[in-house]
Amino acid sequence: MKKSRFEMAFLAVIKYGFCGGTICLKYLTVTAKHAAASLKLSTEKYRHRFISSLDLEEIKCQVELSNTYHLHIRPGDEVVYEMGGLHKFMNWNKPILTDSGGFQVFSLAKMRKIKEEGVTFQSHIDGARIFMGPEESMRIQSNLASTIAMAFDECVENPSPKDYVSMSADRTARWLVRCRDEMKKLNALDRTINKNQLLFGINQGGCYEDIRIRHMKEIAKLDLDGYAIGGLAVGESHEEMYRIIEAVEPYAPDNKPRYLMGVGTPENIIEAVYRGVDFFDCVITSRNARHGYLFTAKGRVHIMNEKYKTDPLPIDPDCGCPACRNYSRSYIRHLMKAGEMLGMRLCVLHNLYFYNDMMEKIRGAIEENRFDKFREEALETYSRRL
Repeated sequence: MKKSRFEMAFLAVIKYGFCGGTICLKYLTVTAKHAAASLKLSTEKYRHRFISSLDLEEIKCQVELSNTYHLHIRPGDEVVYEMGGLHKFMNWNKPILTDSGGFQVFSLAKMRKIKEEGVTFQSHIDGARIFMGPEESMRIQSNLASTIAMAFDECVENPSPKDYVSMSADRTARWLVRCRDEMKKLNALDRTINKNQLLFGINQGGCYEDIRIRHMKEIAKLDLDGYAIGGLAVGESHEEMYRIIEAVEPYAPDNKPRYLMGVGTPENIIEAVYRGVDFFDCVITSRNARHGYLFTAKGRVHIMNEKYKTDPLPIDPDCGCPACRNYSRSYIRHLMKAGEMLGMRLCVLHNLYFYNDMMEKIRGAIEENRFDKFREEALETYSRRL
């Protein structure tokens, strides 16, 4: 495997940035020591109203991720600033990563118009016209006072014409310089809550290896705090994703954390760690949990199946999550069948806990020089259907 430079961990993301309210969990695996992450994050387009920062603490999350676009729309980043930043707003005392809002601008917003200055688009809430560019994204994230801010980039559809992907990657590189310069200004202001906010750049280039490599070489010169690989897990095969990771990874700075955005299944994460990636985020934990699909170390459980109707065992007898410590498969299946929110809550907590626990196992395997054996065994067992 590629030598991991950082401690593997998992990152919990609350999309709407506050607990006990409308939130979206996104699991983000982190291997970076200076990201201090060991948290599970699961980002979803639907809303959960039942996971709090206290829950994240209990299931061993170390980093939380909040969505810049949604927080800008509501309650407004100025409101969060007045409340002392996200940490105080949501009662979370560990690291927070904010995404730039770029993905939502390009995937959720209607009637967007992309120019060199930035993007004009309509709010998906009320149709209001909004402009967001690199400077605006950095100002919003500064108001949110996150630990790590992501650079504003353009997310292109995959596949897209090579000429457009190349032009877009070049523009994303120019935007990154503007993000860096704006953050430097913001971190020097007296009014700024977090004057040590970190900036991660994002590598783009679709599934074109030459564009990916060229772009990574260019942005690596900026010596940022971390680097992400964006624009994958959007329709390409797993083999294509692994090919791009293998192509671009050697050109990312060796002394900085690497974040694969929007990925993935347990198998995807293990394979990406094998190829040198440190961070991950994806919708799969909460999305699957909503439908009763649960991850365990022995394989995958669909709790809605009839065979669990009178099963007295927990989801996974070896799991230490709140659901497995206290409830049977039979009870959780009943809750899910009845449409009770508690059922989804317990399933989400279980999947988040599983990913955190998996990351601990990955870290342990790396530290004890047995990752190859762990990888072989985990790839066989995690994909089983129970």
